[in-house]
Amino acid sequence: MPTYNKLIRDKIPEIITMTGKQAKTTVLSDEDYVKELQKKTKEELQEYLTSANDQEALDELADLLELIHALAKIHGSSIEEVEKAREAKAIQRGGFDEKVFLTEVE
Repeated sequence: MPTYNKLIRDKIPEIITMTGKQAKTTVLSDEDYVKELQKKTKEELQEYLTSANDQEALDELADLLELIHALAKIHGSSIEEVEKAREAKAIQRGGFDEKVFLTEVE
């Protein structure tokens, strides 16, 4: 029986059961949950960075966005508040649309 020891999406145990297998799970403490969310975010970012095509990249970005939703909630906030903070930074400092690359400051 393979051992995974990783954070999974909520419906994965149900999906495993539908294949005729049985999943062993546990519920994490808040402290462990934050650590595992951070670990999972690194994992999904790495998968995004190594994606082979646009569709794979989009799928990995969707996973990252799901993790951002969960992280916002853990920090007592929401994705809407994250979006407000993003918008405020974009107004104050700009976005990344113009592809500006800083090479030097004199």
